[in-house]
Amino acid sequence: QVQLVESGGGSVQPGGSLRLSCAASGIIFSISAMGWYRQVPGKQRELVATITTGGRINYADSVKGRFTISRDNAKNTVDLQMNSLKPEDTAVYYCNVVRSSNLRSYWGQGTQVTVYS
Repeated sequence: QVQLVESGGGSVQPGGSLRLSCAASGIIFSISAMGWYRQVPGKQRELVATITTGGRINYADSVKGRFTISRDNAKNTVDLQMNSLKPEDTAVYYCNVVRSSNLRSYWGQGTQVTVYS
């Protein structure tokens, strides 16, 4: 059974930093990509950053230059370093894994990030 466990969420003032981590267990298949998405109430879940097994990275325009995604393929972990946080970054952040063979997505339970003034 695939499990994605996120950690590192919390509350921070604008300009602050947080680091999110996600550890995937029960992975017995090839992974295409790992990444982070976020969602606020009443809105659709949106991409924050993804990284493929080959290292190709994609960032949402809103986080470019502030967030950095990294991945350990051997350990099936993916981290998101978030700097210069803004109130609009407030959301529940979800870890995501995409299976190579059928592009099925697996999701973590989410971790709250709050940036308050």
